[in-house]
This record gives sequence, structure tokens and C-alpha cells, in this order.
Amino acid sequence: MSSGIKFTSHEMRYIALFESITGATVKDCIVNDDSGRIIFVVKEGNIGMAIGRRGKNIHLLEKMTGKKHEVIEHSENPAQFIKNALKPARVNEIRITERPDGKTIAVVSVNPKDKGVAIGKNGRNAERIRFLAKRYFQIQNVSIM
Repeated sequence: MSSGIKFTSHEMRYIALFESITGATVKDCIVNDDSGRIIFVVKEGNIGMAIGRRGKNIHLLEKMTGKKHEVIEHSENPAQFIKNALKPARVNEIRITERPDGKTIAVVSVNPKDKGVAIGKNGRNAERIRFLAKRYFQIQNVSIM
């Protein structure tokens, strides 16, 4: 994982609020004001605590902030991290390869019924995966098939 992630005071306030309500440890926070979304990457094993029973923590946070919240469980393994970020889509296989030009790419095969969920409306989920894969593992592109 790249250790050069720096948080703004804006992001720090969201992290503090999230951790105080959920008790989960946040590793990263990405605030997208354009889409009104906040993505939290939580420590491995903290996903259940972060979401809460029947999503109560997320509902409370969304009500308090007026933004949609997404929670992704972190993993040091890039394939597992991508799989976690694509949930609830069922992933069949993830191949991570380094091309001759030195760029690393990931090809993700999902269940055909879940392809729409994996890509998301207007490709939003696919873009989120590409952003996170590059931020953590220097993977230049993620293709969803």
C-alpha cells in the first residue's frame, strides 16, 4: 500500500465521525463532492462493525452528513482488495499481470448476472475500482469482463 496518502481537515472530520459512530478503524477516506459520496476503506476484519446490524451505522452517517457512504474492506492482497471493492458482485477470477511496457493491469471476470452491478451506473463503480487500485497497488487499469 502506498504510504503517501495525506488527508485534508475535511476528510479527517469524516474519519473521526465514522470511527466514533462505528468503532471501526479507517485506513482511507475519499470524499467526492461531485457525486455526494464518501468512500471509507476500513481495516481488514472491521467491515461488519463499520456497517452495523442491518446497515444502521451507514444509515445514521448518511442522515448526519447528507452524503452516500460506501465502505470497502482493505486487504494487502490486490486481488482480494479488488474483490472486496466490487461487492456485492460475484467475482469469478482476477488476473493481475505486468505488461511489457511495465504497466500493471487487472482483468476481473464477474458473474454475467452481476456485470451491471460491477460496472455501476455510468461506469461509476468501475471508475472507483480503477482509482483505488492505482492509489494502493499502482495498477494502471482494471478491466471488468
